[in-house]
Amino acid sequence: MPLALVALAIGAFGIGTTEFVIMGLLPEVAGDFGVSIPTAGFLVTGYALGVMFGAPLMTVLGTKVSRKRMLMLLMGLFIVGNLLSAVAPTFGVMLVGRVVASLAHGAFFGIGSVVAADLVAPDKKAGAIAMMFTGLTVANVVGVPLGTLVGQSVGWRVTFGIVAALGVIGLAGIAKLVPEMPRPQGVRLRHELAAFKNAQVLLAMAMTVLGFGGVFAAITYIAPMMTHVTGFADGSVTWLLVLFGLGMVGGNLVGGKYADRALMPMLYVSLGALAVVLALFTLTAHNKVLAAVTIALIGALGFATVPPLQKRVLDQAHGAPTLASAVNIGAFNLGNALSAWLGGLVIAAGLGYTAPNWVGAVLAAAALVLAFVSAALERRDSAAGTVVAEGRPTERPAVVHH
Repeated sequence: MPLALVALAIGAFGIGTTEFVIMGLLPEVAGDFGVSIPTAGFLVTGYALGVMFGAPLMTVLGTKVSRKRMLMLLMGLFIVGNLLSAVAPTFGVMLVGRVVASLAHGAFFGIGSVVAADLVAPDKKAGAIAMMFTGLTVANVVGVPLGTLVGQSVGWRVTFGIVAALGVIGLAGIAKLVPEMPRPQGVRLRHELAAFKNAQVLLAMAMTVLGFGGVFAAITYIAPMMTHVTGFADGSVTWLLVLFGLGMVGGNLVGGKYADRALMPMLYVSLGALAVVLALFTLTAHNKVLAAVTIALIGALGFATVPPLQKRVLDQAHGAPTLASAVNIGAFNLGNALSAWLGGLVIAAGLGYTAPNWVGAVLAAAALVLAFVSAALERRDSAAGTVVAEGRPTERPAVVHH
């Protein structure tokens, strides 16, 4: 794998850390600014919304510059946002800093996926995408726990200062290692938008929303589930999330490897197994050992879908994939928001802290159904194309009379 992928992975590590570390620091931030925990939660919601809307916006703005330069500009935006959060004098200013940082998220992974795929041979594209996303998964194993520990010990402002420094390292790596790639000739914004007329692109994005939404339906409420149902101490939740992160790392690498060999079968297996494991979590949540194993499996199976889904979008939006790739990153966050909301509804309805697992299982199963629909449509279109080609009359050479 090219060294340029390492630079992209470092940037992804910083972005993954800043996205998730705030969840462990909400009490400290709320206390410093004198706001309630639900109000501090807007720092999570604001970031997710910034990713959703920032992904297409920043990608469109970046159509006039090279992909390398756009990646550098996005890392610059990420650095500014985290520095603003680190020095924020008021809660409002910190919220602005979070939103500024989030604007880089979707476009970075979207454009980075295209660049990563272009750096390698066609049969290694999903593996290259997985290599970049490894930075995001490792962030959940290393960056988030360490960032939370630093924030709780020294102060949350130090954590965001360190994350900004990670952005500087990522920016330097991209500047040094990522080659200049000429913008595709003849590709305009209308070509990028045309990808959304492709039913296969929309189906892949819907699979992203539902499949990864299934993961977050369970993981969003992992703390109350593990402490109230399983019987873990509050301090154990951090290490359970590390297990989840380790599962994400393994699943991401396996998903990237096998998506290059058999993309749709990889989706069938990962989405089907994810639906089953989430359903079983309602039972395994009552046993500490089984619950820990299940959490790692959810991380592995959930992230095993990421490289194939991202590659699926790139393949179907061929010729002008950048905007579709970035919007698909936003789709992950849409799935997170949707599943968290649905999980909250079933808990509020009095169905218990394990009820979101059923929500997740249904969402993952729905994504599996869409995968089968997508494959069936592809076979139908392929068969129709073959029939048309075979039915076309053979051209006869013209007879010239003298």
